[in-house]
Amino acid sequence: MAPRKRTTTRAVTILDVARHAGVSPMTASRVINDNPRVAPELRERVQASVRELGYRPNLAGRSLRTAGTARVGVLYSNPSAAYLNELMLGILEQSSANGVQVLVEKCGGIHSQRAALQRLLQAGVDGIILPPPLCDSAQTLRELEQRRIPVVAVATGAPVPGVASVRIDDYQGARAMTRHLLELGHRRIGFVQGDPKHTPAGLRTAAFLETMAEAGLPVPAELLAEGLFTYRSGLAAATQLLARQPRPTAIFCSNDDMAAGAMAVAHGLGLRIPGELTVVGFDDTPVATTLWPQLTTVRQPVSAMGKAAIELVLEQIRRQREGRSGEAVHQVMKYTLVKRDSAAAPG
Repeated sequence: MAPRKRTTTRAVTILDVARHAGVSPMTASRVINDNPRVAPELRERVQASVRELGYRPNLAGRSLRTAGTARVGVLYSNPSAAYLNELMLGILEQSSANGVQVLVEKCGGIHSQRAALQRLLQAGVDGIILPPPLCDSAQTLRELEQRRIPVVAVATGAPVPGVASVRIDDYQGARAMTRHLLELGHRRIGFVQGDPKHTPAGLRTAAFLETMAEAGLPVPAELLAEGLFTYRSGLAAATQLLARQPRPTAIFCSNDDMAAGAMAVAHGLGLRIPGELTVVGFDDTPVATTLWPQLTTVRQPVSAMGKAAIELVLEQIRRQREGRSGEAVHQVMKYTLVKRDSAAAPG
């Protein structure tokens, strides 16, 4: 009798479940980890996909510690769904490869931050990842340090000496974009600032202003608009900038969500992009390629940063369990200026 061929199948991951159910990886993770903050309809869809695909979590309950593996918490309050989804894709992919269970908690103000953090700590997390803007929360970092919980700050512009971090050079990325606009011939450039609670927002603003000054082009206050890294704040900021006369020939937004808002306002005014107005962003989230025209932006490798965050927090957990000490690692990843169709020479 001929020997039977041995077949191998790839293990079903949480990402497969999310795609099958048509939900974000974050939602799938919440359902699988029994988080109550999921709508019943979404919960049923995810559970149906779990059953149909035969998904089995790698780890559960106390076996995490006896097996020498880990639970990692993600505490977030970022308003950009596109950014968070990219980050969670990286986190979940790398955690699946390492047999790590990921617990996700959302928070808003200071009181909900404390409550969400307590839920993660009560669940027994071994380490925590803080996406922006919580990566800059002094209170949260201080409390985790007091409890000796390993932590990784993602996308902070001001790394703390004792806290591991992964980021890009926001200052140089914004300088590169500003130089690109100047090389195209733009001189009257509007700038939409990001959330002041997030340190990279200040770096991007400083880089824009200093690069313009080096070119002999001081920026009047009327060409600066405040934003909060949200689509809605991009709408308000662009409405303010485009009401000025003469209008700016270009608008540089501190992230892609606000750039999407700026483009919507320009389209509503009947302005051709890039013929009559150039719009550029920052991050290169999936939003950038769903806009028309596609957005020129600075690529932040968000998914890769999520993977790196898992590796950094796991290394800290290993050191702690083995009684070893070590310096916190500050990993700086490469940014890329991505040129697409939303930027051109002034019309």
